[in-house]
Amino acid sequence: MATSTVTETVPSTAETLSLPINDEPKYTKYPWKHYLAHTTLTKEAPYEQYDHVDPASRADPEKKALFAAIKEKKDMTPSTGTEVKGVQLSALTDQQKDELSLWAAERGLLVFRDQDFVHQSPEFLKQYGSHFGRLHVHSFGSHMKGHPEILANLRDSNKTVFDHYSAGMLTTTRWHSDMTYEKNPMGTTFLAVLENPETGGDTLYLNSMEAYDKLSEPMKAFLEGLDALHSGQRQAVHGSKVSVYRRELVDTVHPIVRKHPVTGRKALWFPPEYISGIVGLKDEESDAITRMLYSHLQTGLEFHTRAKWEPGTVVVYDNRMVMHSVVLDYPLGPNEKRHHIRITPQAERPIPARSS
Repeated sequence: MATSTVTETVPSTAETLSLPINDEPKYTKYPWKHYLAHTTLTKEAPYEQYDHVDPASRADPEKKALFAAIKEKKDMTPSTGTEVKGVQLSALTDQQKDELSLWAAERGLLVFRDQDFVHQSPEFLKQYGSHFGRLHVHSFGSHMKGHPEILANLRDSNKTVFDHYSAGMLTTTRWHSDMTYEKNPMGTTFLAVLENPETGGDTLYLNSMEAYDKLSEPMKAFLEGLDALHSGQRQAVHGSKVSVYRRELVDTVHPIVRKHPVTGRKALWFPPEYISGIVGLKDEESDAITRMLYSHLQTGLEFHTRAKWEPGTVVVYDNRMVMHSVVLDYPLGPNEKRHHIRITPQAERPIPARSS
């Protein structure tokens, strides 16, 4: 099995007291109990900006090493997503990982089947993720015990943060990219299933690159001159109902249209879950443009797709180029579980599309 070289510094996290979030007796014999969510009683300063070197910058544009190892791949839609079989992510060389990062940026998401990823050690998973950037530790905890860099999401018969987000709403769809309020938002991300309902619980994805391309030229030029405020306050309100915070969530200004540092593709980066307004516009102007962009992103089904979870599935997605939402369409029965882990490397501070 190939080993990874840590190319970015992972911030050390002082663990003090970890408390289980799911400690009911029903989990005593649960096969994935070591991945059950914990929260750590600690207080940390917000993340400082760091200089990110994207692994895709080292990749062969033709991705020959990675593609030679793949037995089967099939595009999910013409523009967005590819399903992959016959290769283990855990066995990729550093060169293949670089090419993986480039491929994820181009396709938005890659759905790998029959993986042994979740059977690897926590140390392996953290070293693997560090190849792609500085590992993010989520502000509200919900992590594997002793390993805050491994996010654990479990929805069972108990209400979770997802349910609190959607309370009183007509839909559970909450389009977002992960933690865009950080100075260095997320890049190449790994989401792996442990348990999922027999049907339902899919993850929706939309291609922000295609969403940008659909806009008129005057609208593209207008939006490229604008920035938006990304705020963690809504997440703070809902997350605090199920966990405690290790860091205060911040507000950060980012460009509405960003471009990938390697491919140069532009993306409409306007995630509804975190946007608090458009900088420099009057409230009525900001509200009108926000409504239009949200409608465009949410209803443009030609640049949407969905990942269906099967045992052994790992989705690799580029948080800069796609948005996503869980679908809570399954009942909260006594034996229903949707349990995933996520490895979330940070990327560069967003590059404005208007920059040369």
